[in-house]
Amino acid sequence: MILPIYSYGHPILRQKTDEIDANYPDLKALIDNMWTTMYNANGVGLAAPQIGLALRLFIVDASPFAADPEISEDEKQVIENFKHVFINPTVIEFGGELTDFNEGCLSIPDIRGEVTRDDEVTISYYDLDFNHHQLDLTGLASRVVQHEYDHIEGKLFTDKLSPFKLKILKSKLTQIEKGNIKIDYPMEFAKTMKRNNNGKSR
Repeated sequence: MILPIYSYGHPILRQKTDEIDANYPDLKALIDNMWTTMYNANGVGLAAPQIGLALRLFIVDASPFAADPEISEDEKQVIENFKHVFINPTVIEFGGELTDFNEGCLSIPDIRGEVTRDDEVTISYYDLDFNHHQLDLTGLASRVVQHEYDHIEGKLFTDKLSPFKLKILKSKLTQIEKGNIKIDYPMEFAKTMKRNNNGKSR
């Protein structure tokens, strides 16, 4: 099932998220719907707050980045198989050099910006079967995970942009809040609280 993605400005994207119990009802169906929703919107990651649920849960499939001719062969091999479900994740450590990358977000359509992040992250999490894992990530895998982790912490990539860049984007961000945009996937808008199911602005 394709679910609506909640837009910039919606309070759910700033809400504190709760851990998921192993007995959470229909968890597999929820995650299946998240995959369907993410792929329908051509995304590489999706967090539960983006579908209106204040849960510590996100998914990533960074394989589309493997088509980028500028990444190294070593990183390509990591990225093309990097598909995970992260339940109750906790970042243990950030490290490495600071790097910049042009990020976007399904909750903030048609807006991108240079975001500085640590190149390395160590994250602890549970998979769909509630097996525990710990990953040491670098490069694009690290960045995608950090972006989605921010979502369950109530943060957005726009929080990391400069005040000057945000000033330039203010009008566009306001239009997204109001639903005055054209998109090709369903969204739930902040100010109208109306759902866009047909890819047209409201």
